Amino acid sequence: MAKESTFDIVSEVDKQEVANAVNQASKEIQQRYDFKGTGATIEHNDSSLTLIANAEARVNATLDVLQSKLVRRGISLKALEAEEPVAQGKQFKINAVIKEGIDQTTAKKISKIIRDDGPKSVKATIQGDQLRVSSKSRDDLQTTITLLRDFEDAPLQFINFK
Repeated sequence: MAKESTFDIVSEVDKQEVANAVNQASKEIQQRYDFKGTGATIEHNDSSLTLIANAEARVNATLDVLQSKLVRRGISLKALEAEEPVAQGKQFKINAVIKEGIDQTTAKKISKIIRDDGPKSVKATIQGDQLRVSSKSRDDLQTTITLLRDFEDAPLQFINFK
């Protein structure tokens, strides 16, 4: 009897790489001439980020610098969920969150894509904040991975291919 092959779909972000990207962005903001006197800063607490500057254009430019550093560090921008700039007194603020894990609605979307467009022998089960995909055919699992590579809602990684 053929053994079932499986792999897990997760959405994880390397926290150390995020911290490195934030540090690089902060250094660049301190050194760049166009940020002098704007009070532009980035505050990083675990998975939340706060970007502050004295003008809306400057806080948006701060977000652009941070995004470029995240991309350079190999972190997908799908994991960064930034809000619109908010005025607070004389400052503008952007709150952002680094998303990890696959929430229920996203997991259901992925499962539906696998059911509708994937090979018929492939089954997906939701396990907390990840999905386990199984099939008797390893080739069908490879096809499923290829199908999900362009998923738009979250950065996906495929681990534990057995």
